[in-house]
Amino acid sequence: MAEIAVLKTNVQSGPVMRSLENGILRLTLACPPANALSLALIAALEEEFGQASTDPAVRVVVLAASGKLFCAGHDLKEMTAHRADPDRGRAFFERAMGSCSALMQTIVRNPKPVIAEVDGLATAAGCQLVASCDLAVASDAAAFCTPGVNIGLFCSTPMVALSRNVSRKHAMEMLLTGETIDAPTAREFGLVNRVVPREYLAQAVMKYAGTIASKSPLILKTGKEAFYRQAEMGLSEAYEYASQVMVENMMARDAQEGIGAFIERRSPQWTGN
Repeated sequence: MAEIAVLKTNVQSGPVMRSLENGILRLTLACPPANALSLALIAALEEEFGQASTDPAVRVVVLAASGKLFCAGHDLKEMTAHRADPDRGRAFFERAMGSCSALMQTIVRNPKPVIAEVDGLATAAGCQLVASCDLAVASDAAAFCTPGVNIGLFCSTPMVALSRNVSRKHAMEMLLTGETIDAPTAREFGLVNRVVPREYLAQAVMKYAGTIASKSPLILKTGKEAFYRQAEMGLSEAYEYASQVMVENMMARDAQEGIGAFIERRSPQWTGN
């Protein structure tokens, strides 16, 4: 098996805390109590995900948060302050929405699987952040909402990620009512994969991440990219594209090794090629 970094490192980098152990990069939002997506936090996350995308020591990224809230969405105080600008804040609003949308796409396009570890409330763009991750595990105390409609601001950008994770009826229910749903309901809707007791959340997530980190990094990258690309295609185009991905995948050394290991009933030794 290709080497996985076992050295644990902990670094506080502005509004984000990072730790790396056994191939699992843990990024923790460190702006309590709200962990709001200010431009500074968005920039810090963008940088962290960018570095993770090319770091061979990183196999999986876990996105967690400190404090009682996972993420309260955009920093409304920061945005409101710019209403005093000559353009009433338009330029800043465009910058904020553009930066946030770019971050969500960075997560989706990152070659490393990203798991959201949600304990507490994820609201508006915070809910969008969860929906943008590949997988999500929530504590039984977690909750989710897109409440923009309650304050005269429809959650249009969170809608993009939300509607790609849950059914249209469930997405519209959340967007039109602005009501909060609990973790079991979020699982029923398809927004999260698993719900576990709060005291076991980190343990469950790290076990989940460890299982994924043990796979070939090349195959994880190939599969994640293919999943999101085919999802935007028509049926015939998707099958044509996926067939070509499978052919290229079969040519990879890790595929040859994995199939050989299966036939020979041994553990595969991944090289990432």
